[in-house]
Amino acid sequence: MTDPIADYLTRLRNAIQAKHRVVEIPASKLKKEMTKILFEKGYILNYKFEDEGVAKTIKIALKYNPITKQSAIKSLERVSSPGLRTYADHKNLPRVMNGLGIAIISTSKGVMTDKEAKTQNVGGEVLCYIQ
Repeated sequence: MTDPIADYLTRLRNAIQAKHRVVEIPASKLKKEMTKILFEKGYILNYKFEDEGVAKTIKIALKYNPITKQSAIKSLERVSSPGLRTYADHKNLPRVMNGLGIAIISTSKGVMTDKEAKTQNVGGEVLCYIQ
């Protein structure tokens, strides 16, 4: 696998499209941080890190509207890729849907959203957009 973050986003996207309640994804430190951000911002219901022997996984409970059955996540878009890294300084951080969505950014102070990076005056690699 050359791009684990794209795989993470694709697994989420496919599970949402198939209306699954829970999706299981291979774990890494970066994926764990991204999952924590999704939970804090209200895009997923819950998550659980499982360390069973060698295979470490993340179980994510997806969030749906009980009436319309639509997912809380409208779109997941990978920005930076292994072939073309995309960086932004603290002055030029992207705004997703004019502030309604989030951009996940990997900075020197850890993985955070675009708003948190702006308040801390740090830039970094723009990993993905979530709406």
